[in-house]
Amino acid sequence: MENWLSNKSIVVVGGTTGLGFSAAKAFVNHGANVVVVGRNPESCLMAEVDLGYQARAKQGDATQPQTALDAIQLCIREFGSFDGLYHVAGGSGRKYGDGPLHELTLDGWNTTLNLNLTAMMLSNQAAIRTFLGMNRGGVILNMGSVLGNSPSPLHFTTHAYAAAKAAVVGFSKSTAAYYAKNNIRINVLAPALVDTPMAQRAAQDETIKEFIKTKQPLDGGRIGLATDLDGAAVYFMSDFARFTTGQVLNVDGGWSIAEGQY
Repeated sequence: MENWLSNKSIVVVGGTTGLGFSAAKAFVNHGANVVVVGRNPESCLMAEVDLGYQARAKQGDATQPQTALDAIQLCIREFGSFDGLYHVAGGSGRKYGDGPLHELTLDGWNTTLNLNLTAMMLSNQAAIRTFLGMNRGGVILNMGSVLGNSPSPLHFTTHAYAAAKAAVVGFSKSTAAYYAKNNIRINVLAPALVDTPMAQRAAQDETIKEFIKTKQPLDGGRIGLATDLDGAAVYFMSDFARFTTGQVLNVDGGWSIAEGQY
């Protein structure tokens, strides 16, 4: 396999499980050094073992201002460089009170935006400040969702989450425009339903599984796998994407262009 990421050192916030961990493995396989950040100490330990000598894991809460900065500094200390940030951390606010607008609680709103938007702003800010401080370019990839621009009113009605993921796009485009002159690239990956720890409610629901057969019709009509996003993540972090910024790539099995039959 060609090493697309040789000599790159990348921080993955939310990189110890699910989409982030899968991408971290792909980054390592393509020659990168990686620092993964996760909230759970056990998953951090397992990730570091699984990823091998090219990786370090750091426990931390992405909603705290120091977390991403500490991970970036660890990356520079351990690997001598910091080339890219992949922000994956986030998740459903359903258990905190997210839902349809008429049922949405203020705590659900605030918690969901904190998890999915504020955490991303903090990691992006830490990366930008570091790139500017080193007087060099770099790359940021943020995790969006098709729900930010392609709603599913019957099965996926978390309006704070949809708002947060739409805001990820607006934030990423705005910052991409501003920092392009510094050769800093900022892009977004937007998946549909992927089989991750966060998505188990939907992934195990028989009605939703039937819906997904026509809503994500590619490859026989199925729920996505974490590995389905790895190629796109590797591309955006690599020099092959050196002339690409402010873009949103839906890796969604056809969700955003399919009608989906109830």
